[in-house]
Amino acid sequence: MLDEQDIAVTSTPASAFRDEDGLVKREFVESVDRAIEAADAGALRDLVVSLHEADLGDLLEALQAEHRPRLIELLGKDFDFTALTEVDDTIREEILEELAPATVAEGVRELDSDDAVTILQDLPTQEREEILGQLPPLDRVALARSLLFPEDSAGRRMQTEFIAVPQFWTVGQTIDYMRETEDLPDRFYEIYVVNPAHRFLGAVPLDRLLRTKRPVLISHLMDKERRRVRATDDQEEVARLFERYDLVAAPVVDDSDRLVGVITIDDIVDVIEEEADEDLKALGGVKGDEELSDSVWMIVRSRFPWLLANLATALVSASVIRYFEGSIQQMVALAVLMPIVASMGGNAGTQTMTVAVRALATRDLSNANTWRVVRRELLVGMINGLGFALIMGSVAAVWFNVTDLGLVIGLAMVTVLAAAALGGILIPIALERIGVDPAVSSGPFVTTVTDVVGFFSFLGIATLWFGLR
Repeated sequence: MLDEQDIAVTSTPASAFRDEDGLVKREFVESVDRAIEAADAGALRDLVVSLHEADLGDLLEALQAEHRPRLIELLGKDFDFTALTEVDDTIREEILEELAPATVAEGVRELDSDDAVTILQDLPTQEREEILGQLPPLDRVALARSLLFPEDSAGRRMQTEFIAVPQFWTVGQTIDYMRETEDLPDRFYEIYVVNPAHRFLGAVPLDRLLRTKRPVLISHLMDKERRRVRATDDQEEVARLFERYDLVAAPVVDDSDRLVGVITIDDIVDVIEEEADEDLKALGGVKGDEELSDSVWMIVRSRFPWLLANLATALVSASVIRYFEGSIQQMVALAVLMPIVASMGGNAGTQTMTVAVRALATRDLSNANTWRVVRRELLVGMINGLGFALIMGSVAAVWFNVTDLGLVIGLAMVTVLAAAALGGILIPIALERIGVDPAVSSGPFVTTVTDVVGFFSFLGIATLWFGLR
Protein backbone atom coordinates (compact mmCIF):
# COMPACT_ATOMS: atom_id res chain seq x y z
CA MET A 1 0.00 0.00 0.00
CA LEU A 2 1.07 3.61 -0.58
CA ASP A 3 1.70 5.89 2.35
CA GLU A 4 -0.28 9.08 3.05
CA GLN A 5 2.37 11.24 1.44
CA ASP A 6 1.88 9.49 -1.90
CA ILE A 7 -1.90 9.85 -1.68
CA ALA A 8 -1.54 13.54 -0.86
CA VAL A 9 0.38 14.06 -4.07
CA THR A 10 -2.61 12.76 -6.02
CA SER A 11 -5.21 15.09 -4.55
CA THR A 12 -4.23 17.78 -7.05
CA PRO A 13 -2.94 15.78 -10.05
CA ALA A 14 -3.02 18.71 -12.46
CA SER A 15 -0.48 20.66 -10.42
CA ALA A 16 1.40 17.64 -9.08
CA PHE A 17 1.92 16.02 -12.48
CA ARG A 18 4.11 18.58 -14.29
CA ASP A 19 6.86 20.92 -13.15
CA GLU A 20 7.28 24.57 -14.15
CA ASP A 21 8.93 23.49 -17.43
CA GLY A 22 5.97 21.31 -18.39
CA LEU A 23 7.85 18.05 -17.77
CA VAL A 24 6.45 15.08 -15.87
CA LYS A 25 7.55 15.29 -12.24
CA ARG A 26 9.91 12.56 -11.18
CA GLU A 27 8.23 12.26 -7.77
CA PHE A 28 4.88 11.64 -9.45
CA VAL A 29 6.31 8.90 -11.65
CA GLU A 30 7.95 7.29 -8.61
CA SER A 31 4.62 7.31 -6.78
CA VAL A 32 2.96 5.56 -9.74
CA ASP A 33 5.82 3.05 -9.91
CA ARG A 34 5.35 2.18 -6.23
CA ALA A 35 1.60 1.77 -6.68
CA ILE A 36 2.17 -0.61 -9.60
CA GLU A 37 4.79 -2.64 -7.70
CA ALA A 38 2.38 -2.94 -4.76
CA ALA A 39 -0.48 -3.87 -7.16
CA ASP A 40 -2.51 -1.19 -5.37
CA ALA A 41 -5.24 -0.51 -7.94
CA GLY A 42 -7.11 1.90 -5.66
CA ALA A 43 -4.11 4.14 -5.06
CA LEU A 44 -3.21 3.97 -8.74
CA ARG A 45 -6.70 5.18 -9.70
CA ASP A 46 -6.37 8.09 -7.28
CA LEU A 47 -3.10 9.04 -8.93
CA VAL A 48 -3.96 8.84 -12.63
CA VAL A 49 -7.68 8.49 -13.28
CA SER A 50 -8.23 12.27 -13.57
CA LEU A 51 -5.31 12.83 -15.95
CA HIS A 52 -5.99 14.02 -19.47
CA GLU A 53 -5.28 11.43 -22.16
CA ALA A 54 -2.23 13.39 -23.35
CA ASP A 55 -0.84 13.53 -19.80
CA LEU A 56 -1.54 9.85 -19.33
CA GLY A 57 0.38 9.17 -22.55
CA ASP A 58 3.37 11.12 -21.24
CA LEU A 59 3.19 9.18 -17.99
CA LEU A 60 3.26 5.87 -19.89
CA GLU A 61 6.40 6.97 -21.71
CA ALA A 62 8.04 7.97 -18.43
CA LEU A 63 7.32 4.63 -16.73
CA GLN A 64 9.56 1.58 -16.83
CA ALA A 65 8.71 -0.68 -19.77
CA GLU A 66 7.44 -3.55 -17.62
CA HIS A 67 5.16 -1.21 -15.64
CA ARG A 68 3.24 0.12 -18.64
CA PRO A 69 1.00 -2.89 -19.35
CA ARG A 70 0.66 -3.50 -15.60
CA LEU A 71 -0.79 -0.01 -15.17
CA ILE A 72 -3.42 -0.73 -17.81
CA GLU A 73 -4.31 -4.09 -16.28
CA LEU A 74 -4.60 -2.65 -12.76
CA LEU A 75 -6.82 0.23 -13.90
CA GLY A 76 -9.07 -2.03 -15.95
CA LYS A 77 -12.08 -0.16 -17.30
CA ASP A 78 -10.80 3.06 -15.74
CA PHE A 79 -7.89 3.23 -18.20
CA ASP A 80 -8.56 5.51 -21.17
CA PHE A 81 -7.18 3.72 -24.23
CA THR A 82 -7.06 7.05 -26.07
CA ALA A 83 -3.80 7.61 -24.17
CA LEU A 84 -2.18 4.95 -26.36
CA THR A 85 -2.58 7.26 -29.36
CA GLU A 86 -0.40 9.82 -27.55
CA VAL A 87 2.71 7.64 -27.16
CA ASP A 88 5.50 6.70 -29.57
CA ASP A 89 4.59 3.95 -32.03
CA THR A 90 7.29 1.67 -30.63
CA ILE A 91 6.02 2.04 -27.07
CA ARG A 92 2.43 1.45 -28.16
CA GLU A 93 3.40 -1.74 -29.99
CA GLU A 94 5.33 -3.00 -26.97
CA ILE A 95 2.35 -2.35 -24.67
CA LEU A 96 -0.14 -4.02 -27.00
CA GLU A 97 2.08 -7.10 -27.31
CA GLU A 98 1.82 -7.59 -23.53
CA LEU A 99 -1.96 -7.11 -23.29
CA ALA A 100 -4.54 -9.82 -23.85
CA PRO A 101 -6.67 -9.33 -27.01
CA ALA A 102 -9.80 -9.25 -24.85
CA THR A 103 -8.35 -6.33 -22.84
CA VAL A 104 -7.52 -4.42 -26.03
CA ALA A 105 -10.94 -5.15 -27.53
CA GLU A 106 -12.66 -3.85 -24.39
CA GLY A 107 -10.62 -0.65 -24.48
CA VAL A 108 -11.02 -0.07 -28.22
CA ARG A 109 -14.79 -0.48 -27.97
CA GLU A 110 -15.08 2.80 -26.07
CA LEU A 111 -12.93 4.85 -28.49
CA ASP A 112 -13.80 7.06 -31.43
CA SER A 113 -13.18 5.15 -34.63
CA ASP A 114 -10.16 7.25 -35.68
CA ASP A 115 -8.41 6.55 -32.37
CA ALA A 116 -9.31 2.86 -32.60
CA VAL A 117 -7.78 2.66 -36.09
CA THR A 118 -4.58 4.31 -34.82
CA ILE A 119 -4.23 1.57 -32.20
CA LEU A 120 -5.17 -1.35 -34.45
CA GLN A 121 -3.33 -0.47 -37.66
CA ASP A 122 0.15 -1.45 -36.47
CA LEU A 123 -0.87 -4.78 -34.95
CA PRO A 124 -0.09 -8.09 -36.69
CA THR A 125 -2.97 -9.14 -38.94
CA GLN A 126 -3.90 -12.21 -36.90
CA GLU A 127 -4.01 -10.31 -33.62
CA ARG A 128 -5.96 -7.46 -35.22
CA GLU A 129 -8.56 -9.89 -36.59
CA GLU A 130 -8.88 -11.52 -33.16
CA ILE A 131 -9.56 -8.14 -31.55
CA LEU A 132 -12.03 -7.09 -34.26
CA GLY A 133 -13.85 -10.38 -33.80
CA GLN A 134 -14.65 -9.43 -30.20
CA LEU A 135 -16.26 -6.10 -31.14
CA PRO A 136 -19.96 -5.48 -31.89
CA PRO A 137 -20.78 -6.13 -35.60
CA LEU A 138 -21.35 -2.47 -36.54
CA ASP A 139 -18.12 -1.33 -34.90
CA ARG A 140 -16.22 -4.23 -36.44
CA VAL A 141 -17.42 -3.43 -39.97
CA ALA A 142 -16.66 0.29 -39.63
CA LEU A 143 -13.14 -0.28 -38.33
CA ALA A 144 -12.37 -3.00 -40.89
CA ARG A 145 -13.44 -0.64 -43.69
CA SER A 146 -11.25 2.18 -42.36
CA LEU A 147 -8.27 -0.17 -42.14
CA LEU A 148 -8.68 -1.02 -45.84
CA PHE A 149 -7.88 2.55 -46.89
CA PRO A 150 -4.24 3.39 -47.74
CA GLU A 151 -1.92 4.36 -44.92
CA ASP A 152 -1.65 8.16 -44.44
CA SER A 153 -4.97 8.65 -46.23
CA ALA A 154 -8.07 10.54 -45.07
CA GLY A 155 -9.83 7.20 -44.67
CA ARG A 156 -7.37 6.20 -41.96
CA ARG A 157 -7.72 9.55 -40.17
CA MET A 158 -11.50 9.95 -40.32
CA GLN A 159 -13.94 9.01 -37.62
CA THR A 160 -17.03 7.16 -38.74
CA GLU A 161 -19.25 8.72 -36.08
CA PHE A 162 -21.22 11.66 -37.53
CA ILE A 163 -24.77 12.99 -37.78
CA ALA A 164 -26.50 12.62 -41.15
CA VAL A 165 -30.12 13.56 -41.85
CA PRO A 166 -32.36 13.59 -44.96
CA GLN A 167 -32.94 16.88 -46.76
CA PHE A 168 -36.73 16.81 -46.19
CA TRP A 169 -36.38 17.02 -42.40
CA THR A 170 -37.08 20.29 -40.65
CA VAL A 171 -34.84 22.10 -38.19
CA GLY A 172 -37.17 20.98 -35.39
CA GLN A 173 -36.95 17.32 -36.37
CA THR A 174 -33.19 17.51 -36.53
CA ILE A 175 -32.86 19.12 -33.11
CA ASP A 176 -35.26 16.61 -31.58
CA TYR A 177 -33.29 13.77 -33.16
CA MET A 178 -30.08 15.03 -31.57
CA ARG A 179 -31.74 15.42 -28.20
CA GLU A 180 -33.32 11.98 -28.18
CA THR A 181 -30.55 9.89 -29.72
CA GLU A 182 -27.99 8.59 -27.25
CA ASP A 183 -25.40 7.21 -29.67
CA LEU A 184 -24.06 10.49 -31.08
CA PRO A 185 -20.46 11.65 -31.52
CA ASP A 186 -18.94 13.21 -28.40
CA ARG A 187 -18.08 16.34 -30.36
CA PHE A 188 -19.35 17.60 -33.72
CA TYR A 189 -19.47 20.89 -35.59
CA GLU A 190 -22.02 20.42 -38.37
CA ILE A 191 -24.88 18.25 -39.58
CA TYR A 192 -24.52 16.42 -42.89
CA VAL A 193 -27.33 15.97 -45.37
CA VAL A 194 -27.62 12.76 -47.43
CA ASN A 195 -30.05 11.22 -49.90
CA PRO A 196 -31.61 7.73 -49.46
CA ALA A 197 -28.49 6.18 -51.05
CA HIS A 198 -26.38 7.96 -48.39
CA ARG A 199 -24.75 10.21 -50.99
CA PHE A 200 -23.49 13.50 -49.63
CA LEU A 201 -25.70 16.50 -50.51
CA GLY A 202 -24.46 19.27 -48.24
CA ALA A 203 -23.75 20.40 -44.69
CA VAL A 204 -25.44 22.62 -42.11
CA PRO A 205 -23.22 24.32 -39.49
CA LEU A 206 -24.53 24.04 -35.94
CA ASP A 207 -24.70 27.82 -35.46
CA ARG A 208 -26.93 28.21 -38.53
CA LEU A 209 -29.13 25.32 -37.39
CA LEU A 210 -29.64 26.74 -33.89
CA ARG A 211 -30.45 30.23 -35.18
CA THR A 212 -33.16 29.02 -37.55
CA LYS A 213 -36.84 28.47 -36.67
CA ARG A 214 -38.05 24.91 -36.28
CA PRO A 215 -40.37 24.65 -39.36
CA VAL A 216 -37.58 25.49 -41.87
CA LEU A 217 -36.46 22.59 -44.06
CA ILE A 218 -32.88 21.39 -43.78
CA SER A 219 -32.61 21.58 -47.59
CA HIS A 220 -33.01 25.37 -47.32
CA LEU A 221 -30.10 25.66 -44.92
CA MET A 222 -27.53 23.25 -46.30
CA ASP A 223 -24.42 24.37 -48.10
CA LYS A 224 -24.44 22.36 -51.34
CA GLU A 225 -20.92 23.47 -52.23
CA ARG A 226 -19.44 22.28 -48.95
CA ARG A 227 -15.83 21.25 -49.44
CA ARG A 228 -15.32 17.53 -48.99
CA VAL A 229 -12.41 15.10 -49.19
CA ARG A 230 -12.08 11.65 -50.68
CA ALA A 231 -11.30 8.80 -48.34
CA THR A 232 -8.30 7.96 -50.54
CA ASP A 233 -6.86 11.50 -50.48
CA ASP A 234 -3.42 11.82 -48.93
CA GLN A 235 -3.58 13.23 -45.41
CA GLU A 236 -1.06 15.95 -46.31
CA GLU A 237 -3.36 17.19 -49.09
CA VAL A 238 -6.27 17.20 -46.65
CA ALA A 239 -4.23 19.23 -44.16
CA ARG A 240 -3.45 21.73 -46.90
CA LEU A 241 -7.18 21.99 -47.67
CA PHE A 242 -7.93 22.76 -44.01
CA GLU A 243 -5.19 25.39 -43.92
CA ARG A 244 -6.24 27.05 -47.16
CA TYR A 245 -9.96 27.31 -46.38
CA ASP A 246 -9.84 27.58 -42.55
CA LEU A 247 -11.88 24.42 -42.04
CA VAL A 248 -12.79 22.96 -38.67
CA ALA A 249 -14.27 19.74 -40.06
CA ALA A 250 -14.77 18.17 -43.47
CA PRO A 251 -16.99 15.33 -44.68
CA VAL A 252 -15.23 12.29 -46.12
CA VAL A 253 -16.81 10.53 -49.12
CA ASP A 254 -15.96 7.40 -51.07
CA ASP A 255 -15.59 7.12 -54.84
CA SER A 256 -19.37 7.01 -55.22
CA ASP A 257 -19.83 10.21 -53.18
CA ARG A 258 -21.33 8.28 -50.27
CA LEU A 259 -20.65 9.84 -46.89
CA VAL A 260 -18.35 7.52 -44.94
CA GLY A 261 -16.87 9.71 -42.23
CA VAL A 262 -15.68 13.08 -41.01
CA ILE A 263 -12.22 14.44 -40.40
CA THR A 264 -11.77 17.19 -37.81
CA ILE A 265 -9.22 19.82 -36.96
CA ASP A 266 -7.72 17.84 -34.06
CA ASP A 267 -6.80 15.09 -36.53
CA ILE A 268 -5.30 17.66 -38.91
CA VAL A 269 -3.13 19.19 -36.18
CA ASP A 270 -1.64 15.71 -35.65
CA VAL A 271 -1.09 15.36 -39.41
CA ILE A 272 0.68 18.72 -39.67
CA GLU A 273 2.93 17.84 -36.75
CA GLU A 274 3.75 14.41 -38.17
CA GLU A 275 4.50 15.71 -41.68
CA ALA A 276 6.71 18.52 -40.36
CA ASP A 277 8.50 16.03 -38.11
CA GLU A 278 9.09 13.66 -41.04
CA ASP A 279 10.42 16.45 -43.29
CA LEU A 280 12.77 17.70 -40.59
CA LYS A 281 14.12 14.22 -39.90
CA ALA A 282 14.46 13.46 -43.61
CA LEU A 283 16.65 16.51 -44.16
CA GLY A 284 19.02 15.10 -41.56
CA GLY A 285 18.99 11.61 -43.07
CA VAL A 286 16.71 10.12 -40.43
CA LYS A 287 13.61 8.10 -41.26
CA GLY A 288 10.35 9.80 -40.37
CA ASP A 289 9.18 6.91 -38.19
CA GLU A 290 12.28 6.90 -35.97
CA GLU A 291 11.33 7.42 -32.33
CA LEU A 292 13.29 8.12 -29.16
CA SER A 293 12.08 4.78 -27.84
CA ASP A 294 13.57 2.79 -30.75
CA SER A 295 16.30 0.24 -30.02
CA VAL A 296 19.96 0.78 -30.92
CA TRP A 297 19.80 -1.78 -33.72
CA MET A 298 16.68 -0.22 -35.27
CA ILE A 299 18.33 3.22 -35.29
CA VAL A 300 21.55 1.83 -36.79
CA ARG A 301 19.63 0.17 -39.63
CA SER A 302 17.73 3.40 -40.22
CA ARG A 303 20.72 5.72 -40.35
CA PHE A 304 23.37 3.52 -41.98
CA PRO A 305 22.13 3.89 -45.62
CA TRP A 306 22.23 7.68 -45.38
CA LEU A 307 25.75 7.65 -43.98
CA LEU A 308 26.75 5.23 -46.75
CA ALA A 309 25.41 7.65 -49.35
CA ASN A 310 27.38 10.46 -47.76
CA LEU A 311 30.51 8.31 -47.83
CA ALA A 312 30.03 7.85 -51.57
CA THR A 313 29.79 11.63 -52.08
CA ALA A 314 32.88 12.11 -49.92
CA LEU A 315 34.81 9.71 -52.15
CA VAL A 316 33.79 11.72 -55.21
CA SER A 317 35.06 14.89 -53.52
CA ALA A 318 38.29 13.13 -52.53
CA SER A 319 38.90 12.12 -56.13
CA VAL A 320 38.75 15.79 -57.14
CA ILE A 321 41.34 16.67 -54.49
CA ARG A 322 43.59 13.83 -55.63
CA TYR A 323 43.52 15.24 -59.17
CA PHE A 324 45.21 18.40 -57.84
CA GLU A 325 47.62 16.53 -55.57
CA GLY A 326 50.66 18.15 -57.18
CA SER A 327 49.31 21.66 -56.75
CA ILE A 328 48.60 21.06 -53.09
CA GLN A 329 52.13 19.75 -52.52
CA GLN A 330 53.63 22.91 -54.05
CA MET A 331 51.42 25.28 -52.04
CA VAL A 332 50.47 24.01 -48.59
CA ALA A 333 48.16 27.02 -48.11
CA LEU A 334 45.71 25.39 -50.51
CA ALA A 335 45.24 22.45 -48.12
CA VAL A 336 44.57 24.90 -45.27
CA LEU A 337 41.95 26.89 -47.19
CA MET A 338 40.14 24.04 -48.98
CA PRO A 339 37.88 23.09 -46.06
CA ILE A 340 36.75 26.72 -45.74
CA VAL A 341 35.55 26.83 -49.36
CA ALA A 342 33.77 23.48 -49.07
CA SER A 343 32.19 24.37 -45.73
CA MET A 344 30.81 27.68 -47.01
CA GLY A 345 29.39 25.97 -50.07
CA GLY A 346 27.83 23.19 -48.00
CA ASN A 347 26.16 25.59 -45.57
CA ALA A 348 24.85 27.82 -48.35
CA GLY A 349 23.49 24.79 -50.22
CA THR A 350 21.77 23.50 -47.10
CA GLN A 351 20.10 26.88 -46.53
CA THR A 352 18.68 26.98 -50.05
CA MET A 353 17.75 23.29 -50.01
CA THR A 354 15.82 23.67 -46.73
CA VAL A 355 13.78 26.56 -48.13
CA ALA A 356 13.16 24.70 -51.40
CA VAL A 357 12.09 21.43 -49.78
CA ARG A 358 9.69 23.18 -47.44
CA ALA A 359 8.24 25.29 -50.27
CA LEU A 360 7.68 22.14 -52.35
CA ALA A 361 6.00 20.40 -49.41
CA THR A 362 3.59 23.29 -48.88
CA ARG A 363 3.04 23.78 -52.64
CA ASP A 364 4.30 27.38 -52.38
CA LEU A 365 6.87 26.54 -55.07
CA SER A 366 5.05 25.71 -58.31
CA ASN A 367 5.46 25.92 -62.07
CA ALA A 368 4.19 29.49 -61.98
CA ASN A 369 7.02 30.85 -59.82
CA THR A 370 9.83 28.30 -60.19
CA TRP A 371 12.16 30.30 -62.39
CA ARG A 372 11.57 33.52 -60.49
CA VAL A 373 12.61 31.76 -57.27
CA VAL A 374 15.60 30.11 -59.00
CA ARG A 375 16.81 33.50 -60.26
CA ARG A 376 16.33 35.00 -56.81
CA GLU A 377 18.34 32.26 -55.11
CA LEU A 378 21.12 32.55 -57.71
CA LEU A 379 21.29 36.30 -57.13
CA VAL A 380 21.41 35.76 -53.36
CA GLY A 381 24.23 33.24 -53.79
CA MET A 382 26.25 35.59 -55.98
CA ILE A 383 25.84 38.57 -53.64
CA ASN A 384 26.78 36.45 -50.62
CA GLY A 385 29.70 35.10 -52.65
CA LEU A 386 30.99 38.59 -53.38
CA GLY A 387 30.67 39.56 -49.73
CA PHE A 388 32.54 36.53 -48.45
CA ALA A 389 35.06 36.82 -51.28
CA LEU A 390 36.09 40.21 -49.91
CA ILE A 391 36.22 38.91 -46.33
CA MET A 392 38.04 35.62 -47.01
CA GLY A 393 40.24 37.11 -49.70
CA SER A 394 41.54 39.72 -47.27
CA VAL A 395 42.05 37.13 -44.55
CA ALA A 396 43.96 34.75 -46.87
CA ALA A 397 46.17 37.50 -48.30
CA VAL A 398 47.17 38.72 -44.84
CA TRP A 399 47.40 35.25 -43.30
CA PHE A 400 49.77 33.80 -45.91
CA ASN A 401 51.20 37.12 -47.10
CA VAL A 402 50.28 36.25 -50.71
CA THR A 403 47.99 38.82 -52.37
CA ASP A 404 47.17 36.59 -55.34
CA LEU A 405 45.96 33.85 -52.98
CA GLY A 406 43.28 36.24 -51.72
CA LEU A 407 42.08 36.80 -55.31
CA VAL A 408 42.01 33.05 -55.98
CA ILE A 409 39.94 32.15 -52.95
CA GLY A 410 37.67 35.14 -53.62
CA LEU A 411 36.87 33.88 -57.13
CA ALA A 412 36.33 30.38 -55.77
CA MET A 413 33.99 31.71 -53.07
CA VAL A 414 31.77 33.47 -55.62
CA THR A 415 31.71 30.33 -57.78
CA VAL A 416 30.88 27.86 -55.03
CA LEU A 417 28.16 29.98 -53.36
CA ALA A 418 26.46 30.56 -56.73
CA ALA A 419 26.67 26.81 -57.48
CA ALA A 420 25.37 25.97 -54.00
CA ALA A 421 22.36 28.23 -54.53
CA LEU A 422 21.55 26.61 -57.87
CA GLY A 423 22.11 23.09 -56.59
CA GLY A 424 20.14 23.74 -53.43
CA ILE A 425 17.01 24.66 -55.35
CA LEU A 426 17.29 22.82 -58.70
CA ILE A 427 18.07 19.41 -57.20
CA PRO A 428 14.94 19.28 -54.94
CA ILE A 429 12.81 20.52 -57.87
CA ALA A 430 14.22 17.88 -60.20
CA LEU A 431 13.73 15.09 -57.65
CA GLU A 432 10.16 16.18 -56.99
CA ARG A 433 9.41 16.21 -60.74
CA ILE A 434 10.53 12.59 -61.15
CA GLY A 435 8.50 11.45 -58.14
CA VAL A 436 11.29 11.16 -55.55
CA ASP A 437 10.84 12.72 -52.10
CA PRO A 438 13.20 15.73 -52.13
CA ALA A 439 13.33 15.85 -48.33
CA VAL A 440 14.89 12.39 -48.24
CA SER A 441 17.13 12.48 -51.31
CA SER A 442 18.34 16.05 -51.78
CA GLY A 443 21.06 16.07 -49.11
CA PRO A 444 23.68 13.76 -50.69
CA PHE A 445 23.25 15.31 -54.15
CA VAL A 446 23.55 18.89 -52.88
CA THR A 447 26.57 17.93 -50.76
CA THR A 448 28.25 16.37 -53.80
CA VAL A 449 27.64 19.45 -55.94
CA THR A 450 28.95 21.91 -53.37
CA ASP A 451 32.02 19.84 -52.48
CA VAL A 452 32.99 19.01 -56.05
CA VAL A 453 32.42 22.55 -57.34
CA GLY A 454 34.14 24.02 -54.28
CA PHE A 455 37.27 21.90 -54.49
CA PHE A 456 37.48 21.98 -58.29
CA SER A 457 36.98 25.74 -58.58
CA PHE A 458 39.44 26.64 -55.82
CA LEU A 459 42.18 24.18 -56.79
CA GLY A 460 41.60 24.69 -60.50
CA ILE A 461 41.79 28.48 -60.30
CA ALA A 462 44.88 28.23 -58.06
CA THR A 463 46.57 25.84 -60.49
CA LEU A 464 45.93 28.13 -63.46
CA TRP A 465 46.76 31.34 -61.60
CA PHE A 466 50.01 30.21 -60.07
CA GLY A 467 51.00 27.85 -62.88
CA LEU A 468 51.15 24.89 -60.53
CA ARG A 469 51.32 21.30 -61.77
